[in-house]
This record gives sequence, C-alpha cells and structure tokens, in this order.
Amino acid sequence: MNLILLHDDDFISRERVQLRGRRLQHILNIQRAVAADELRVGKLGGLLGIGKVVKLDKQELVMDVQLNQFPPDPSPMTLLLALPRPKMLKRVLQSVSSMGVKQIYLINSYRVDKSFWASPLLQPEKLNEHLILGLEQARDTILPEIQLRPRFKPFVEDELAQIGKGTTAYVAHPGVETVCPCGVSQPTTLAIGPEGGFIPYEVEKLQSCGFIPISLGQRILRVETAVPVLLSRLMPLA
Repeated sequence: MNLILLHDDDFISRERVQLRGRRLQHILNIQRAVAADELRVGKLGGLLGIGKVVKLDKQELVMDVQLNQFPPDPSPMTLLLALPRPKMLKRVLQSVSSMGVKQIYLINSYRVDKSFWASPLLQPEKLNEHLILGLEQARDTILPEIQLRPRFKPFVEDELAQIGKGTTAYVAHPGVETVCPCGVSQPTTLAIGPEGGFIPYEVEKLQSCGFIPISLGQRILRVETAVPVLLSRLMPLA
C-alpha cells in the first residue's frame, strides 16, 4: 500500500480523518507509523496529499490531511477482456487498475466458462475492492469503470463501433504474424481473449469492427501475464 486511500465516510471534519480496519492495520504493522509521522494519502475520486498522524493506537488512526496534488494522468486505453476465472480476475483487476486503465469491459467468449458469470466477485463492491488495491499500489485515486457484457455478439454488433470510435483498435491473438507495436500514443482499444484466445468467428467479428490482430510472438502467456505485458508494451508508463 503506497497510498492511504480515503473515503467520504472517513472524514470527521473538513481536514481530519479517522481510520480503522484494514488500512489501520497496514499503517500499524507495515508502515509502523507513530504520532506526528506524515503519510501519503488521497481521496477516492479526488486529490492526493499528505496526512499527519494526530493519534494512533490499536483502535483507530486520526490524521489531519492536506490534499493539493492531482492524481496521475489516466491511460488512454479501453480494455475489452474476456472474463477470466475469478481467482485470475482478482489479480488482473489489480494490475490494470495500477496501470491507469479507466475503462474496462468484461466480455463473453466461447471459451469463457458460463459459471464465471455467476461469481460473487462480479458484484460492484467486490470488483471495487480489487480496483482499489491497484490504486493504492500506484498512488492513484480515480476508480476505473467496469462494464459487464455477458453476450458477445450483441455487444460487438450494437456497441463496439461506438466504443472504438476515434481509437486504434487491436485484438491480441496467439499465432498471428503482426507483432504488438510499442509506444502507441493515441487512444487505443485492446481486446484480450480467454485462455486459448478468441475462436476464429470472434476474431472475424472484431476485425469487422476495425480491430487489428496482434501477438506477442511465439510464447503463449497466461491472461494474467499477457494483460500487463500488452498494456506496458502498447503504452509504457510515464
């Protein structure tokens, strides 16, 4: 946790916060803060700044905060991700959130197990838990927006053209000859399939919407590895 992320209900006055639970335990056991220490803080959806410890014990932390810095610029990337299995999704969401992606669509694919769509992890509050972990890691405050699209064909035919409008669109697909470009500067839409990739029909549907198939070469990576590799290759972190 490189940032103590503050929520509206943490504020007991305009410039004072009171924390308990997970964040308190981290500050006590990992950061080993004491009274008068200054910690990096940020308000969810708002500014970054410094919090000065006023009171700290096993029950609560009280800090006076000054928020006067803007969060990092968001990535101009929209990610379309075939829904991975829940354990993998947790790790992927944290990585994507820490890399600054703010628009995420979890989509269906022939190779996505139907049971994945019934996972409790897809409840908004559960998704946000893992997105917040990514924000804390990267010292960011702007929560990504996640959209669920459990039907592939209607999503591609009815929505995708508008989503990809004004962007360069790629679909990551093992085995194609075109290697993923580096350092793309313009807004980009990237589609990443499930383990084993999209089936040919799905690739063709994406291509009909202007998506260019790309690969990372001969090695086949797990989704949780391929996602950060593709993102960092297309848009290196500033």
